[in-house]
This record gives sequence, structure tokens and C-alpha cells, in this order.
Amino acid sequence: MRTYDFAPLWRSSIGFDRLFDLAETAQRASDVNYPPYNIERLADDRYQISLAVAGFSPEDIVITAEQNVVTVEGRNSDKTERDFFYRGIPARGFKRQFSLAEYVEVKSAAFDNGLLTIELVREIPEAMKPRRIAIGHSPSGSVRRLETKAAA
Repeated sequence: MRTYDFAPLWRSSIGFDRLFDLAETAQRASDVNYPPYNIERLADDRYQISLAVAGFSPEDIVITAEQNVVTVEGRNSDKTERDFFYRGIPARGFKRQFSLAEYVEVKSAAFDNGLLTIELVREIPEAMKPRRIAIGHSPSGSVRRLETKAAA
């Protein structure tokens, strides 16, 4: 696999820190594929992350949301010694991070039959939503007075 050095881009760009961080994170995370997951769009402003976490219980999983990142950590608490002939279900811990766009928040999480689902919603604040600005009508006399003063 190829690796890219983003150092020259850091020196010549301002304000793109997050973009380069995401590119580097994606490059490093391409080797990690455990646990498998899906990301789906449920509606224009609703998303869902599903992780296959077989062998874990809800008590073994911690979900943390801070700023624009959701982190899911799993620590297997199975301390009993067992004699496996073959072990195909991984029992190792994991840490998976998902970068979120602005105004995307975690609404809920559920665990059912070894599948962890995290519901996400994009809620743009009223102050940031586009709004229509009414165009006022100025009296025609005030426009003429300004033109005459400018001509003089």
C-alpha cells in the first residue's frame, strides 16, 4: 500500500488542518477492519452506524461522543479459561472512531443480537439555517435627494 507525506501541504495551506487530519486518519485506518460496520443514510438528516460486535455484551462497550468524533470501544470481559478447538470469533478489544460533519449528533444507541446500532441526526441551529430576507421599498423621494447631493 502507498503512503503519502502531507508535510509539504501543511506548509502551504492555512485553515485546512481538519481536512489533512481526516486524510491521514483514513490512510492509517485502512488496515483496521475489525469490527465490521455499515453506515447508512435513513433520511436527508438521519444516519445509522451498525457494528457487528459478536461476543461482546452491552456492558463491554463504551460509546463516547465529543465534538465531531464518535468513539466506540469494546473490552471483552470474558476472563474464564476455555479450551477452544478453533476460535473464529475474535475476542480482542477494539477502538473504532467515526468523524462526524458539523451539527451531526448522536441521538441513541441500541444493542440487539450482537449488532450495535448508533442513531445520528443532523440538527442545524436556527441561526445557521438559510432564511429569506425581505427587500424593503424605499420612498422614491429619498433616492432623488441623494442623487442631487452627489451631483453638486
